[in-house]
Amino acid sequence: MSGPFETVDVARLRSGHGVKWGSLPAATIGAWVADMDFGVPPAVRESIVRVTEREDFGYPFWPGQDPVVEAFEERMAGRHGWTPRPGRTRVFTDLIQILQVMIEHATEPGDGVAIHVPSYPPFLASIARSGRRIVPLPMVWSETGWGFAAEGLTARLREQGCRMIVLVDPHNPTGRVFTRAELAPLAEAAEELDLVVLADEIHADLVFSPHRHVPFASLGADAAARTITATSATKAFNIAGLRCAVAHIGPDRVWKSLAEAPLDYFGTPSVLSRVATVAAWREGEAWLEQLMLTLDDNRRAVARWAAASPWDLRHHTPEATYLAWLDFAGTPPADGGPAALLERRAGVKLSEGAEFSEHTGVDTASFARLNFATSPANLQEILSRVASLWA
Repeated sequence: MSGPFETVDVARLRSGHGVKWGSLPAATIGAWVADMDFGVPPAVRESIVRVTEREDFGYPFWPGQDPVVEAFEERMAGRHGWTPRPGRTRVFTDLIQILQVMIEHATEPGDGVAIHVPSYPPFLASIARSGRRIVPLPMVWSETGWGFAAEGLTARLREQGCRMIVLVDPHNPTGRVFTRAELAPLAEAAEELDLVVLADEIHADLVFSPHRHVPFASLGADAAARTITATSATKAFNIAGLRCAVAHIGPDRVWKSLAEAPLDYFGTPSVLSRVATVAAWREGEAWLEQLMLTLDDNRRAVARWAAASPWDLRHHTPEATYLAWLDFAGTPPADGGPAALLERRAGVKLSEGAEFSEHTGVDTASFARLNFATSPANLQEILSRVASLWA
């Protein structure tokens, strides 16, 4: 392997403003927050340089349609086989903002919001802070992979007073890519109970072959009419700090409610974030293809390492993302959770599993999430340090 993904410059990573490395002691390796250790596509860098050389940092303006919206619509149709409804897309800063805004416009305080658990911790916190009730849909381990119980789903959601489903697909942290057959019961329940579905599809460009991402809004006319599709170029192209995301709003009542809100309520992503997003989606494909080869090698390396562990280290190779969800229940007990122990005694920081089920009754305390979007050599050092703790 050669090219931009063969090595990473740890000194560069530590000297910058990124939380993944900058917040850690010098001897600790960062493998937690979902940033990659790599750079960005050349087209993204060049687009930012052009804006900088023009000193073009005023308020954003484009004649006609926002180019971010155009690039989003092109990508959804060309890459994922779904054609968004024209005129129904808004640009936001990130998916956390989108979730918070949509909760306020699609539900009422006290309503239930269903979400697969474990789940992205800021999503759980956002639902809880808004005064809504988290209705967990537990992800279930099996020998063949992670899944969830679809039987009786409609009745369960009705009993819990659900008004919204938050679907994270591809799923963070397990890396599952839900099939059309798995998504169908969710669509049926949403139709019967008249639920809004917020589909977080931010990892859709990070799916490993032979798996295929299925946009929830592509399941049929009813699904399209009730789905808010949220995505961004930030994960696949490593530009999270630039803050730009989009939401395609299918439900008429939510669109009408948003249209009546004050304009300044939504904020304005910058010129830099917009040009970088457009460059990523329109010109970053060759870079992304090379990235996926490295991530594929890395996820297989994690799988081999986990299988060779002398302990019962449960792990399913992710079908998407650059995140490995590891169950340390079969290792010697760890006070305070496995990630805390690893940071303290092995000098490697993973994400603590318990955070992915906060505000719910689901127990994920024995898990930790490992970010493998780094060079092969750095990944081997991470895995060696983890293994050494229980050697």
